[in-house]
Amino acid sequence: MTAGAGVLLLLLSLSGALRAHNEDLTTRETCKAGFSEDDYTALISQNILEGEKLLQVKFSSCVGTKGTQYETNSVDFKVGSDGTVFATRELQVPSEQVAFTVTAWDSQTAERWDAVVRLLVAQTSSLHSGHKPQKGKKIVALDPSPPPKDTLLPWPRHQNADGLRRRKRDWVIPPINVPENSRGPFPQQLVRIRSDKDNDIPIRYSVTGVGADQPPMEVFSIDSMSGRMYVTRPMDREEHASYHLRAHAVDMNGNKVENPIDLYIYVIDMNDNRPEFINQVYNGSVDEGSKPGTYVMTVTANDADDSTTANGMVRYRIVTQTPQSPSQNMFTINSETGDIVTVAAGLDREKVQQYTVIVQATDMEGNLNYGLSNTATAIITVTDVNDNPPEFTASTFAGEVPENRVETVVANLTVMDRDQPHSPNWNAVYRIISGDPSGHFSVRTDPVTNEGMVTVVKAVDYELNRAFMLTVMVSNQAPLASGIQMSFQSTAGVTISVMDINEAPYFPSNHKLIRLEEGVPPGTVLTTFSAVDPDRFMQQAVRYSKLSDPANWLHINTTNGQITTAAVLDRESLYTKNNVYEATFLAADNGIPPASGTGTLQIYLIDINDNAPELLPKEAQICEKPNLNAINITAADADVDPNIGPYVFELPFVPAAVRKNWTITRLNGDYAQLSLRILYLEAGMYDVPIIVTDSGNPPLSNTSIIKVKVCPCDDNGDCTTIGAVAAAGLGTGAIVAILICILILLTMVLLFVMWMKRREKERHTKQLLIDPEDDVRDNILKYDEEGGGEEDQDYDLSQLQQPEAMGHVPSKAPGVRRVDERPVGAEPQYPVRPMVPHPGDIGDFINEGLRAADNDPTAPPYDSLLVFDYEGSGSTAGSVSSLNSSSSGDQDYDYLNDWGPRFKKLADMYGGGEED
Repeated sequence: MTAGAGVLLLLLSLSGALRAHNEDLTTRETCKAGFSEDDYTALISQNILEGEKLLQVKFSSCVGTKGTQYETNSVDFKVGSDGTVFATRELQVPSEQVAFTVTAWDSQTAERWDAVVRLLVAQTSSLHSGHKPQKGKKIVALDPSPPPKDTLLPWPRHQNADGLRRRKRDWVIPPINVPENSRGPFPQQLVRIRSDKDNDIPIRYSVTGVGADQPPMEVFSIDSMSGRMYVTRPMDREEHASYHLRAHAVDMNGNKVENPIDLYIYVIDMNDNRPEFINQVYNGSVDEGSKPGTYVMTVTANDADDSTTANGMVRYRIVTQTPQSPSQNMFTINSETGDIVTVAAGLDREKVQQYTVIVQATDMEGNLNYGLSNTATAIITVTDVNDNPPEFTASTFAGEVPENRVETVVANLTVMDRDQPHSPNWNAVYRIISGDPSGHFSVRTDPVTNEGMVTVVKAVDYELNRAFMLTVMVSNQAPLASGIQMSFQSTAGVTISVMDINEAPYFPSNHKLIRLEEGVPPGTVLTTFSAVDPDRFMQQAVRYSKLSDPANWLHINTTNGQITTAAVLDRESLYTKNNVYEATFLAADNGIPPASGTGTLQIYLIDINDNAPELLPKEAQICEKPNLNAINITAADADVDPNIGPYVFELPFVPAAVRKNWTITRLNGDYAQLSLRILYLEAGMYDVPIIVTDSGNPPLSNTSIIKVKVCPCDDNGDCTTIGAVAAAGLGTGAIVAILICILILLTMVLLFVMWMKRREKERHTKQLLIDPEDDVRDNILKYDEEGGGEEDQDYDLSQLQQPEAMGHVPSKAPGVRRVDERPVGAEPQYPVRPMVPHPGDIGDFINEGLRAADNDPTAPPYDSLLVFDYEGSGSTAGSVSSLNSSSSGDQDYDYLNDWGPRFKKLADMYGGGEED
């Protein structure tokens, strides 16, 4: 080592054990032609002389090196026949690293193999003894006394006359290359780090960074005493392509001995990943008839290996094409981009609609011997273009249509088109090019069958056209492809026959308007309202009749349609609107089936002065003294101008009292005022005749009566109430009599209401006391008697009870008793009868009596109603006929007939008497 070397020395060594292991693996594997390494690395100075040997590559062809030639992709470096890499000229390396590719190829088999050479620039403080600097250049050479084998000097020492001195500038450490997927054994030694101070003091070494003390942890480890650094497991470039570590040297107390050194570790890529397509199935399309070179689609495969090396360089090729029609090579693929294009002509969708192409992607630049491959499927659909014009299936078509029909399909035109159905290239469009100048027909397309439906859009007339000869052309929605011509079968003729049908007669002038004066006499001929039968080729007669004649004023001749008046036409009639009278007539032929048409006749009636004016108002009132007020009068006339106002109002000369008591003052042409002529007129009702004359020619007059009520008035000129009554013709005595009658009527109504209320009250309180003649049922009446009055009281009352149910009957509520009973002790309650429907149920009758007695305030406090069961169907009690007298012998009950009508039933039952 020279005196100019640095004080500190860091030895970076490749592990000998790693080399021995790799060589052992190589010898054990089967011989395989190629370089011994995929990547060679050497340390060089920045300035290189021409012909300077840099390193040697090793290549084995398994059959000797004869015939093996080397070449590089760099003009600055070449390889000798023995594998020595040398510089072709003197140069200065401008960067820290130079990389190029060395290629070995066999001239006999034309096989080629590649390896990468990396030259790392090492900067030193002294020049190599064998290198002379040229003028104007500074050449940095390797240390003349290099470190031991495979050792670098990143921390140089420098010595001067005073001894060793540390320089501030450090070396740039070249990267360490580690191949991925190494088989081990692990840990494998990579480098050794050592400081020259370990001769004086103990040194501890460590590394930090990703892969050491940062995730992923412990990929690299270092022996702290010896400085040997190891890799602990296989590397994967696809996970981490490089690592940046820092080497540290400290003493046993942890004090820094050297500055940290950067270590760069690169993982050398191996071809361990197949290309992977982004999609397993690709879909593309191309128009039929496309020219060669038409772009179809792009397939893409990605390789996880290094894309700058052959390991990640993917190439594409087409493996198979199905079907192989019309050629087995209809498509080709760009090996680098994956673009698929057409390579042959003849794509026809009508023959082949879809192609299936298997595409293979291979790395190692497509080398099938060494590269890894994968496949994907490309489905290419041949899209339709309009290269087949539609053609009619026949040259002529025929149809028929009745006249006067619209929206009727006359004929169906069928076409054939070999393009894709239900697409614009297939959908037919029909056009009539001749034979229909008036536009009676149109051809519509059936969206399902693509047929043309000839449809009548404008009614045809048999009398004008008995047949049509149409020429129809068919085309597609989409234009024909370039170079395709229309077929002569794209036009066809259509013959349409028109069928004659019985058409209804029609009135040429409908509505017809005539003008005439009102009041024409019956039988006057007004006009002839005739109809026309359009069926010129049919011998038919037309008959006329009235369809609508609201006032029944007109008559029509059934054969010629002459209109005459049947009554006097009146403009003022309710059937006339706006001076117009309207009637409708019917014209019918005798065809099969008959047809008819209607016509409307409008008669405009010209007014004549046939209505005298009427006085308005009909009634009025005025004060009995003049100059207080007057009556405004006018007239109404049913006629119109000029047969109405101005009007003339005047009083008649007879009777003379009219002109004596009244006078008329003209206001204008339509209004006048009626007022008193005398100073006082007795109150009362007066009929005042007034003559009203209009301005017609000749004028008409009318004498109208206005009823005028003359009455006393107050200061405001209004009739008083008494005065109004007096004016109506009633005296004071009559008014008093009317008031008395009203008072008597109100009194009678009040008395009648009071009597009805009292009767309603008595009906509620005495509902039990009904006439025995009105009650057909047997009744047992209760009398307020105790003892006496009966000759025999020894009845067996136990027959009226039900002893078997007595024990279960609760006691009667206190306070409900008969007056002949003592209000002590509990009274037995009998069970309720079963609710068996019976038409003569007496229960409702008894309950009503009980409610009446309870609500009667005049009843004794212990009065109550005795409840007896009835015999008959549904009764739980025995028959009343089982009651026997305690004494023997028959009893005489004839005296019951003397007790009155209330005992008539008992007398009939026991006395044997006959009913009256």
